Amino acid sequence: MSSVRPVPETRLMSGDRLSADDAAHTLRRYGLRHLLGTGFLRFRYGDGFSHARAFGMQLALAAVPLIIAGIGLSAAAGAVGASEVVARTVLALSPGTSDELVAQAVTGSDPDPAEAGEDPERDDTPAGERGEIVLGLGLVTAFAAATSAFAQLERGANRIYGTERDRPALAKYARAALLTATAGVAMASGLLLIVAGEPFGDAVREVYRWGPGAETVWDVVRWPVGLTLLVVAVTALLRFAPRRNQPGLSWLAVGATVTVLAWLAGSGLLALYVAVADTFGETYGPLTAVMALLIWANVTGIALLAGVALAAQLEAVRAGEDDPRLLDSDDDGIPDSTDPR
Repeated sequence: MSSVRPVPETRLMSGDRLSADDAAHTLRRYGLRHLLGTGFLRFRYGDGFSHARAFGMQLALAAVPLIIAGIGLSAAAGAVGASEVVARTVLALSPGTSDELVAQAVTGSDPDPAEAGEDPERDDTPAGERGEIVLGLGLVTAFAAATSAFAQLERGANRIYGTERDRPALAKYARAALLTATAGVAMASGLLLIVAGEPFGDAVREVYRWGPGAETVWDVVRWPVGLTLLVVAVTALLRFAPRRNQPGLSWLAVGATVTVLAWLAGSGLLALYVAVADTFGETYGPLTAVMALLIWANVTGIALLAGVALAAQLEAVRAGEDDPRLLDSDDDGIPDSTDPR
């Protein structure tokens, strides 16, 4: 439940139109530190953590069937090398204690790590056992879960902006499906280049016999391309997910940049913790990869909605609304505007 002040739609205000210079002036006037503080209040009182958890769960549900179905369909289409690259990348990213479980999931075979991740000639893929129809259904399931995730993102963004109702169901999920096919694909591509870029490049080199020159180009190019894709994707989500008239892209780019930086920091800390903390693997055993995926998806949701909160607060202070919280004069936990007394 949201208890934040609605953000006035500055695009509907009479007078001057918001521009990139206006955004920079507002940042200088109020200061990034102040905006981050009030943005956190808007995130918290807009129930951002709950919506981030819901988004993260749907994102994790989309990731697993997408990986499995992608590997199987690549092999079924005759692109055995492509399926091998994906399998090697997934195994390289998974924590060591869960290699057997991940190998069994992505290959559909007896969980032998050497056979699943080291032998490029293996042919024991899910496609051979369950058929293309089942794998196609896996892709549909992944797309449906991703669509549900972006629909949840709209709900969280609406509450942070102080909008109490989402779009009608048909319009909401149609827009979420469109965002999945556009911004979602761009965001996934950016994540692949940044998070899985090194193991992906190693897998391509081993399977397709890349030379050192191609590997060097890959290592140099993947960072700027991945970051650009992420900023563009997140900016598009901030522009089209909330149910309101958003300001110009230059205003939303501030929130998108903070989202990408927060996501990079959170993902890096999680990877470091999983790598150096023996207790993480000892606690979850073969489920280590599952728990790491869930935590990472939750971090992604928090970063996205934190960017939404900063973009919302930047627009709110421009309209003269500095305090994001609804007034509660008697401090009883019920905002005055909704207090039945």
